[in-house]
Amino acid sequence: MYKILIVEDDYTIAETLKKSLEGWGFAAAYITDFRDVTGFFAQYKPHLVLMDIALPSYNGYHWCAEIRKRSQVPIIFLSSAGDNMNIVMAVNMGGDDFIAKPFDLNVVVAKIQALLRRTYSFREQINTLECRGVLLNLGDASVSYRGEKLDLTKNEYKILQLLFENRGRTVSREAMMRHLWDNDSFIDDNTLTVNVARLRRKLKDLGLEELIQTKKGLGYLLEDDNEA
Repeated sequence: MYKILIVEDDYTIAETLKKSLEGWGFAAAYITDFRDVTGFFAQYKPHLVLMDIALPSYNGYHWCAEIRKRSQVPIIFLSSAGDNMNIVMAVNMGGDDFIAKPFDLNVVVAKIQALLRRTYSFREQINTLECRGVLLNLGDASVSYRGEKLDLTKNEYKILQLLFENRGRTVSREAMMRHLWDNDSFIDDNTLTVNVARLRRKLKDLGLEELIQTKKGLGYLLEDDNEA
């Protein structure tokens, strides 16, 4: 399920957008503390942002620039000032589209759907590995499941990458250690155990505590769909 973050100062508009988007099958949330937009963004991890320009404290251009420092998530600007100067400014600041107020909700939903398709459909075909409904995102080193997303450390990502690429086959501990630490220095075998245990604890937050199977004396395995 795609998650939409609404950054809109008018409560009535924000609530209307939220209810409409949920009616179309999206998850949606709106900002209430405009002093920490990026903090809520980092916590919510949306797939798309609807950003008003006129906001308390700092305007939408400021928050767009702050989001762009950490993410390329699609951003659609909303504004009652629909002149060419504001549209150009929105695009130059990193926005992907612009919708002038007052707007038709059907137009907003159509633009969101189109932008999500352009942004994620192609990426998911090229930049993800999939196993049993779990997506490993190669572009940003994260794992996604049922609309939830977790960022991975370098080693966590490399462990899952190797297991996804060999799904249905057991990966030996020796092969995994070579993949993680490709050098001649000695690595304590227990270090791999610790890394896998940390990854499993993190995956538990997505309900995936059983994703990585241990094959005693052999290594680790992701069971493929046709083996479950």
